[in-house]
This record gives sequence, structure tokens and C-alpha cells, in this order.
Amino acid sequence: QVQLVESGGGSAQAGGSLKLSCAVSGYTYSRACMAWFRQTPGKEREVVATLSSGGEPPTCADSVKGRFTIFGDNPKNGFYLQMNNLKPEDTAVYYCAADQRCGRRDNEYRYWGQGTQVTV
Repeated sequence: QVQLVESGGGSAQAGGSLKLSCAVSGYTYSRACMAWFRQTPGKEREVVATLSSGGEPPTCADSVKGRFTIFGDNPKNGFYLQMNNLKPEDTAVYYCAADQRCGRRDNEYRYWGQGTQVTV
């Protein structure tokens, strides 16, 4: 059974930094795409960044490009989201997600963490 557990959320001042972690267990598929999404009340979940095990370069949403970085030496065990120069509009519940192929919509991912609140 695939399980994802986020940690590292909390509060930060504008211009500050936070690092989110996603611990992954039970992922046995040969291909993997790990992603971070975020959601604010009344809005749909939006993709923030994706990280593929297949060698494709990581992707970031335009709204966070240059400020957020997704990384992980072995994404099937865990991956991270380094968030720098945080802005108030980054306030959201952040979720990590996983599946075999990368996508930009939340319905393309079967496995999800429980979410962690980030407040700027």
C-alpha cells in the first residue's frame, strides 16, 4: 500500500522560506512521478511542481518558478519542496501526490498525503 506523509508546513513571513517533506512508503512501480499540489478554500487543487523518476526535468508552475524547487535523490522514498521568497498568495494547504506518470490535474494522481498548512 502506497503511503505519503507530508511534514514541514507552518508559518513564515513574506520573503521567508519553508521546506516541505514528503515521506513515501510502499511505492513499487518502476515509473514514478511525484508532485506537490496546493489548495485554498473555494478553489481547485493546483499543481505546484512535479518530479519524474524517468529523467525528465522537474517542472514548476509559473507562479512559483524561480522561488520553489522540487527535489529528491530517490523520489520513491521521499521528496521535498524548498520554498523561498514566500508570498502571502502562497498560503494554502500543500499536498504531495504520486503516480506512474506526471500530469497537471489532481485526478491524474491516485496516491495522496494528508496535506500540510502553509501560512505566509
